[in-house]
This record gives sequence, C-alpha cells and structure tokens, in this order.
Amino acid sequence: MAEETKEEFNGYDTTIVYDFKEYPDVSPGRCDNCGNAHFQSKVGPEGFLRKCRKCGMTKSI
Repeated sequence: MAEETKEEFNGYDTTIVYDFKEYPDVSPGRCDNCGNAHFQSKVGPEGFLRKCRKCGMTKSI
C-alpha cells in the first residue's frame, strides 16, 4: 500500500490576494502558508503579484 502524504498548511485563504504591506513575509522569501520558496510572478490589476507554486497563496507586492 502506498503511504499518503498530508501537506501541512497554516490556514491562509488561497482564494484572496493579500497585500504585502498588511501581511509581510513571516520568513523572507518563503510562503507564509506552506514555507515553499518557489513562486510565479505576474503583473495584474492589483500590481505585481507573487503566487506560491505549491499552495497557491497570492500576495500583491
């Protein structure tokens, strides 16, 4: 039988865009929700957006 690996997240809602000024990084360069250091970046109507590749948490930088 294959073991199931459960992801540990900190409970942030990944459907909203967080403002970096109100929610600065807990650990610089890491996702606050899962601790991942890999992001996708794009420019959107909210400004420069950084989205975690693992959990999908998005911040407007």
